[in-house]
Order: sequence, then C-alpha cells, then structure tokens
Amino acid sequence: MLHLRPVGEQDQAFLLRVYASTRADEIAQTGWSEAQAEAFVRMQFAAQQQHYRSHEADADFAIIDIDGVPAGRLYVARRPERIHVIDIAILPPWRGRGHATALLRQLLAEGERAALPVSIHVEIHNRAQRLYARLGFQEVSSAGLYRLMEWRAGAAPTPQP
Repeated sequence: MLHLRPVGEQDQAFLLRVYASTRADEIAQTGWSEAQAEAFVRMQFAAQQQHYRSHEADADFAIIDIDGVPAGRLYVARRPERIHVIDIAILPPWRGRGHATALLRQLLAEGERAALPVSIHVEIHNRAQRLYARLGFQEVSSAGLYRLMEWRAGAAPTPQP
C-alpha cells in the first residue's frame, strides 16, 4: 500500500539516503574515495534541503511509504497558479514498479479538479522524462541542466518513440 506522511526530524538520515541514491550514477563516474563521495553527498544534500526549506517553506514535504516501509520522498508546492512537483525520488528497490506513476496521477487528478497545471523541473539527462511525457507533461522551457515540464488537463501527450 502506498502512503504519504509528513517528513519529520527523525527522517533526515533516510532522506540523505534517498538523495544519495539519486546521485549514485553520477558519483560513480568521479573516481572519488568513499569518504570523498560521502562528504560531497552530505554537502549537496544539506544545500538542497536548505534551498527547499527557504524557497518553498509552505510546500508539503512527504515521505513515501510502501507497505509501511519508507521508500522515497515527494515534495509538492501548491500555488494559486499551479501545482509544482519540487521533487520526487524513490529508492532503487522500489523503482520501476509504478509507485511514482501512481503518485503523479494523483497530483494530475488534483490539478484537473482545481483546473491547475502541474509542473516539474527535470534534469536534461534524467530518464524520468519518459515517464513524465507518457503522463502528458510537455517541455515548456529549458535553462542550463534543467527542463521545466508541465501538464495541463486536456492537453495531448507528446508521442514517444
């Protein structure tokens, strides 16, 4: 069973592990020692958390529980003009099983009910773009390493090869 619960102070070590899993492929290519990689991940995680908390203070920060086991995170900002997915990440053992799809579909249904678009920033090399496109997200802008993708009720999904 998929369940969301608010992030608590006791979740910081888990959230660090989730963050590390999102950077593992990139870090594996650096040739860093385990200590160097860990220091980098801790620094980047702290910076990300600080950024999210200072720029998205009123957002919903949730732990994704699957069958009572913490499996990921979902951060969502609900704004008057849109629902913005700040971050969604699931640990590798639970990836590819439809959990992110189910959560995103819930947000799309919420957007449809509220007549609001749903948006997400995604790194240009992130494989999750295929998932977002299948769900009907379309690229609306690009800056540096990120694309802004947006879903609007009634918009046709972009065909994918």
